[in-house]
Order: sequence, then structure tokens, then C-alpha cells
Amino acid sequence: MKKDIHPEYHEITVQMTDGSSYKTRSTWGSEGETMKLDIDPKSHPAWTGEHRLVDSGGQVAKFNKRFDGLGIKT
Repeated sequence: MKKDIHPEYHEITVQMTDGSSYKTRSTWGSEGETMKLDIDPKSHPAWTGEHRLVDSGGQVAKFNKRFDGLGIKT
């Protein structure tokens, strides 16, 4: 194996969105740092089954207005 080409592999703490945490080994950050997650399996719709509709800039309202007369009941 070549020397000095591999990233440092060390222990970090991963903090979930609900405040719980666990230790793992990673190349992210430096020894002892905490990675705080914004989205994790406890909060992401792909794992929870909850789908939230996020309307950025009125796009959903614009879509509903455009296709209002198609006869689809909401």
C-alpha cells in the first residue's frame, strides 16, 4: 500500500434529529467531532412513510390553478 495517500480514519459521534447519538468511525471531520444530522431515518419520509408537501414559491397553488378544470377531485 502506498504511504500518505489514504484519509485519516477516526472515531466521531453522529447526532440524530431527535437528539440521540452514536459513535462510529469515519473519514469525516477530525477525531472526536460531532456530526449533527438534518435528515435521518427517523425523520425522512422515505423511511417514516409520512409525506409532507413543501410549497416553495407558490408552485403547488400555481399547479392547482392551472389544472383545476380536469375533473380530478382532491
